Amino acid sequence: MELHNLKPAEGSTHREKRIGRGQGSGHGGTSTRGHKGAKSRSGYSKKVGFEGGQMPIQRRLPKFGFTNINRKEFKGINVGSLQMIAEKMNISSIDVETLVSVGLARKNDKVKILGNGTLTMKLDVKAHAFSESAVKAIEAQQGTVVKL
Repeated sequence: MELHNLKPAEGSTHREKRIGRGQGSGHGGTSTRGHKGAKSRSGYSKKVGFEGGQMPIQRRLPKFGFTNINRKEFKGINVGSLQMIAEKMNISSIDVETLVSVGLARKNDKVKILGNGTLTMKLDVKAHAFSESAVKAIEAQQGTVVKL
């Protein structure tokens, strides 16, 4: 091994030409930035949504609608999913911690039980909210509903 045999490790170098290192590199002078203008200067950063001076689309389109700042977001989970969890884990009471451990909800989610699907076993369910059909389905199997 001699000095003229040395090469960088395979994949360690990525650039083919060093930009802004003199005329001999082929990318000297303006360093591929062109002549004049904001983009050619150091420290340039384009604002998000900037369209070259044209009125940006977020300012052209009208605002519409209403956003309720007091909205409560619930993670909806169907009675059919509760049935599957109960059979799989062989349990008779389901609460938010159980749903989090299974991966159906996150720990800070508010959970609402919905009535889609069938329930064939007695379950004690604890959640933040219930639909009427879910309460009927759970109580039809002599289960209990507890609102948190």
